[in-house]
Amino acid sequence: MSSILLHEVKNKSEILTFNTPEKLNVLSEEMLKVLSAALSKCASNQSTHVVILRSTGKAFCAGHDLKQMQNERNNSDKGLKYFNELFNLCSKVMIQIKNLPKPVIAEVQGVATAAGCQLVATCDIAVASNIARFGVNGVNIGLFCSTPMVALSRNIGRKKTFEMLVTGDFMTASEAKESGLINHVVSENELSNKTDELASKISEKFKRVVKIGKKAFYEQAEMKLEDAYEYTSKIMAENMVLDETVEGISAFIEKRTPKWVE
Repeated sequence: MSSILLHEVKNKSEILTFNTPEKLNVLSEEMLKVLSAALSKCASNQSTHVVILRSTGKAFCAGHDLKQMQNERNNSDKGLKYFNELFNLCSKVMIQIKNLPKPVIAEVQGVATAAGCQLVATCDIAVASNIARFGVNGVNIGLFCSTPMVALSRNIGRKKTFEMLVTGDFMTASEAKESGLINHVVSENELSNKTDELASKISEKFKRVVKIGKKAFYEQAEMKLEDAYEYTSKIMAENMVLDETVEGISAFIEKRTPKWVE
């Protein structure tokens, strides 16, 4: 794996660590490509249950690499073709996370701004230190955070999202938790422990059921109420006839630990 993105396996978790602290772990073109490749590997790894995204240094992720983007303005179209390709690549990565057949946890130790905030909003679960801050601040430099707002507006209320987008103000970790952007706020010293605790708890569950549940969760959220109930009723019925579910329910009734074989 590239040195800009560290990749390790710990217990049943795959840990992807952004490793460009001198650049505030920006989502450069190179980083996005490496991250996309890593996510593909995580999706196909049958021995792991959870993916964790974390960073080195003071910032979780400061969004796109603006210096890299500025260098593309010398083209005849002022960089339009490149910018389209870059934002499409970033969107592809965000969709990869949503489609990954296992939960993805963001571990946020510092600032997450613009596409970095988008990344946090895209992950299934997020844990942050009490000094972390979140923002979609592109408006401050004349660039509206249009793609980050897709993920953010699907996590928190519309009015709060719009306020952040048009003011460029940051949200504290406590505010982010209250708004639903993140799940837990802990001290810096407890951050990795809390993430590992969640990952371990998820890994105890039967992986195929979690995979079914993650897919169903996001698909039903985009449906009308009646369609969502029809869809999830079918999912639950099919879930009920799985051998693992038969074993899980039997174990519960018999007051014993399920004997699941991955």
